[in-house]
Amino acid sequence: MKIKKGDNVLVIAGKDRGRKGKVIRALPEEEKIVVEGMNIRKKHMKARKAGEKGQVMELPSPFSVSSAKIICGKCGKGVRVGYKVEAGKKSRVCKKCGAEL
Repeated sequence: MKIKKGDNVLVIAGKDRGRKGKVIRALPEEEKIVVEGMNIRKKHMKARKAGEKGQVMELPSPFSVSSAKIICGKCGKGVRVGYKVEAGKKSRVCKKCGAEL
């Protein structure tokens, strides 16, 4: 999976198409990511203590990694990712401008 935690991404499909956000969790075994403020779902929480009220929380849920592109720091666009190996070290590079991600 080419997208990792901490990357800035552009959503290219779904109800949040065109929005940008930061990856807060990556799930490589499921090929999914969680982006802050995207794909929001409501979760009803029961009251834990006596006298406390239950609440409805809004949480970001995972979506497919194929629905997002990494935003390049140099060109500022949503780009595909390539790999480059130099001196035994593998790094991710932008396919448009060649900058390291």
